[in-house]
Amino acid sequence: MTDTPLIAGIELGGTKCVAILARGPDAIEDRIELPTTRPEETLAALERAIDGWRGFAALGIASFGPVSIDRGSGEYGSITSTPKPGWAHTDVARRLGNRYRVPTGFHTDVVGAALGEARWGAAAGLADLAYVTVGTGIGVGLVAGGRAVDGLTHSELGHVRPPRLPDDDWIGGCPFHGACCEGLASGPAIAARTGVKGQDLPADDPAWDGVVHAIAHLLYTLVLTGVPRRIVMGGGVMVGNQFLFPRVRAQMKALLAGYVPLAEIEQADSYVVPAALGANAGPLGAIVLGINALNETSFTAA
Repeated sequence: MTDTPLIAGIELGGTKCVAILARGPDAIEDRIELPTTRPEETLAALERAIDGWRGFAALGIASFGPVSIDRGSGEYGSITSTPKPGWAHTDVARRLGNRYRVPTGFHTDVVGAALGEARWGAAAGLADLAYVTVGTGIGVGLVAGGRAVDGLTHSELGHVRPPRLPDDDWIGGCPFHGACCEGLASGPAIAARTGVKGQDLPADDPAWDGVVHAIAHLLYTLVLTGVPRRIVMGGGVMVGNQFLFPRVRAQMKALLAGYVPLAEIEQADSYVVPAALGANAGPLGAIVLGINALNETSFTAA
């Protein structure tokens, strides 16, 4: 690990942000958590933290989204149409990259977490995977061939609309799409529907039926993309309620109905797995984004 450069990473989340100075999971030199409040207040607090660090070779930023990842766009490095009040069209990557003058990688928090889990965690050694977070929001980071699956923009699969359960006509909690996966199964959606936070909702509460239904349809959709050799799941709703894993695995397989008859998928216990990096999945993903930015710069310079 001593040959690995020192990287500064930021996971910018909807509730909190983490700044980390590290070479990898076994060589973390500093880690700072801050609440995500107003944009200027939050970014200034992050800058004060990072200003005290010396000797880092690159910076990686894994941010809640949607974000602009098109380097040709005037909005590159910015958060775009987020429902988080005050954060729409906030510049992040250009501001911080210009401040520290090091190669800077930028992507969504879920893509960062996917890259971190592929390098050091539950998908180590796999070049093709999906990372799904079910927490304050629902997001999917898709990686194929060791790189994020990008095109016009990044995926927003947490906002697909699953079929509804019979007799379920709740409007959903997403301000954009109502009863999309995020609007049905995220932490705020569970609380809005039941009046109880997910971590306090008993495992036998019938509200979990709708949550499992929505998440299983999302996993079913991911399998049908043909990309992931493993689906890694994190976020407070999943991590805090481990009983959900066997339920969503079983329902995913039922939805597939044998259509993708591969041993990897049939062995659902090892196909849909919890994140191994825990609370550091996102911050360590930011470290990978920084490493990738450094490598790309070195290759270009050569």
